[in-house]
Amino acid sequence: MSCDFTTTLLHGYLDDELDAARAAEFERHLECCHECTAALGAEESLRSSLQRSGLYENAPVELRKKIRAGLDAATASSAGMRIPAWRLIAVAATVLLLAGVSWFSWSRAGKDSASTAPFTVAEIIDAHVRSLQPGHLTDVTSTDQHTVKPWFNGRLAFVPPVKDFADEGFTLVGGRLDVLGGQNVAALVYSRRKHIINVFVLPTKEPDTAIHPPGLRQGYQWRHWRRQGMEYCAISDVSDSDLYELAQLMYQ
Repeated sequence: MSCDFTTTLLHGYLDDELDAARAAEFERHLECCHECTAALGAEESLRSSLQRSGLYENAPVELRKKIRAGLDAATASSAGMRIPAWRLIAVAATVLLLAGVSWFSWSRAGKDSASTAPFTVAEIIDAHVRSLQPGHLTDVTSTDQHTVKPWFNGRLAFVPPVKDFADEGFTLVGGRLDVLGGQNVAALVYSRRKHIINVFVLPTKEPDTAIHPPGLRQGYQWRHWRRQGMEYCAISDVSDSDLYELAQLMYQ
């Protein structure tokens, strides 16, 4: 990669180690740097694959016992020592802080998961990044909705609504089959000023929702909603105003 940001900021952004100003600077940079966008997508895809690979192993019982014995011995040796009150207060404050951070992280994760059910944000980003690789964008390539929609018939247990919004600046490129949350879904592909937008569609029994607030991660925006028995999630590196405009057109 020839872009300096790839080596100086990318991994810090990926690991949430940048301060707010630097993170915002990098996100603005992603809007015009395809190298960093591709590199970030590849890193996230690799991370997601490792997380799903089941490489985690529980510590052996013997190791747990050894660590516990060491802690007990250290506690016993310091039992006769008087611990200053300020240290006890500091320890208590640290415990409360960690508990608060853990609760906030769990609560935030729950909200993110609920807003994108039945698939995760990582899956949506992975699917979008995969589609940008050569030869993966469409299974049927056409700007004609009357060609794209029938193509799904017989390939899925449902036929997604397909419309072209070229007059509004969102040109239908085609469609393909994809997998999210362990189930087959339809992916409708649109272009917006040379940017690709993937709209994933699958049937749902859940009630209709309004268009959810936007999500942003690694330079990608997404919008999620349910409408007339279908679940939609649109994702791209376009601005949120563009993505919301397409969501509104599809919601009608």
